[in-house]
Amino acid sequence: MHSALTVTPAQLPDLLLHVAVVRPVFLWGAPGIGKSSLIRDFAASLGLECVTLVGTQLAAEDLIGVPELRDGRSRFAPPEAIARDEPYCLFLDELNASAPDVQKAFYSLILDRRIGAYELPAGSIVVGAGNRSSDNALARPMASALVNRMIHVHLRAAYADWANWAAGAGIHPWVLGYLAERPDQLWAAPPKTEETFSTPRSWHMLSDALHSYGDDVGDETLRLLAGGTLSPAHAAAFSGYVKIVRHRYGLEAIVRGDAGWPSAPADRDLLYFLAEAFRARLIKDLPAAKDRAPASVRQFAHRAKALLVELAELSLECGRLVIAADAGGAPVLPAWFLVEVSRDLPRLIAARAA
Repeated sequence: MHSALTVTPAQLPDLLLHVAVVRPVFLWGAPGIGKSSLIRDFAASLGLECVTLVGTQLAAEDLIGVPELRDGRSRFAPPEAIARDEPYCLFLDELNASAPDVQKAFYSLILDRRIGAYELPAGSIVVGAGNRSSDNALARPMASALVNRMIHVHLRAAYADWANWAAGAGIHPWVLGYLAERPDQLWAAPPKTEETFSTPRSWHMLSDALHSYGDDVGDETLRLLAGGTLSPAHAAAFSGYVKIVRHRYGLEAIVRGDAGWPSAPADRDLLYFLAEAFRARLIKDLPAAKDRAPASVRQFAHRAKALLVELAELSLECGRLVIAADAGGAPVLPAWFLVEVSRDLPRLIAARAA
């Protein structure tokens, strides 16, 4: 299920406060963006215990319960996890990944708030969550009868919300610093193949691993940890960023001419990160129209063309990365700068070769 209308983690609690208390809610979102923890935190804010049932770990009889005799009649005794006397938050995780018969067993619990003769205590809330099939995650088609029993909300990752949380959550300073520079890398779409990808959860895992090793973690181990948690491109760039932090080797020094692009084979991850930072700097500082640019910006643009030549000599891939279009094929750098690059680069290359 998809929707152009989404909420951020900061917006979700208020929405649940007004909606989940009157109707069941289903929260859609990509893996690793914090759906489960947000729901547990919401329940805690209401003073409710959060009881989690994971759909993929259940059989239908786990919900319906087992028959028992009472006064000569049989009745189904609901499981102890559900049958409670005090109001609570019933969290149905991975609901849309559960088998069809399990989904069907949830019907009355979601709509009528009851299983057999047992009814949820007044004040209880029911919230479900699941991934989308487009996320390359385990997801089954949800029957229309089940879809129509809940209000559907779509969650997206938001760097500002994550940063506010991370500031008090003990996230490693390298992770905080890197994502402050590259907030667009907090989350990446799940790949079609079996490989790691960046999410708020995977950055948190990397942070925990870095805390465990300490700041003297070796470069090779650092690359191993980053590669085991993040998207490959993000892992390489993060490793390069850590080198900058450790050695005070920054883009500003290169732009000023105090340092050159790193050329050692062992510094390819650093070169890749600096190339991405250079691209981000150009996107941020170059105006759409050259005639509106102050003299300092024009001077920077002239310097940038020379730096682009030097970078391409070391790595044509990194040079192309700087001026590449976006995923849809649209240019991200101003047209006037790209025209000047195509016009002036042969002359600059010849001048360096002379």
